[in-house]
Amino acid sequence: MELEIPDSDASADTGGWTVLTATGEIDVAAAPGLREKLVELIEDGTNELVVDLEGVDFIDSTGLGVLVGAVRRARAADGDVRLVCTNSRLLKVFDVTGLDDVFAIADSIDDAVGMATDGS
Repeated sequence: MELEIPDSDASADTGGWTVLTATGEIDVAAAPGLREKLVELIEDGTNELVVDLEGVDFIDSTGLGVLVGAVRRARAADGDVRLVCTNSRLLKVFDVTGLDDVFAIADSIDDAVGMATDGS
């Protein structure tokens, strides 16, 4: 799994949201790296995150747990974690697990940052 955060100048284009782009597989081997990065960002005060999953082709329960932990941390800090995902297999995983009710899932980064907050 690869993780990337665009230049800080790009955050102005995303309404102050920080975009973390993941590619590859988020599985038991890769999840600790994602967890570490998400915790680091939130602890450093970046509590409005968009995780772009467009380049992810597989996610297991460990990866889902990392995302759930991140959204809990972010919301405890008055922020949120939103996802970008159009992969039908991944969307089915979010649907079957009920996590599509936990996360705001958008088709693009622009859509994710433009979503109204629902007070969750």
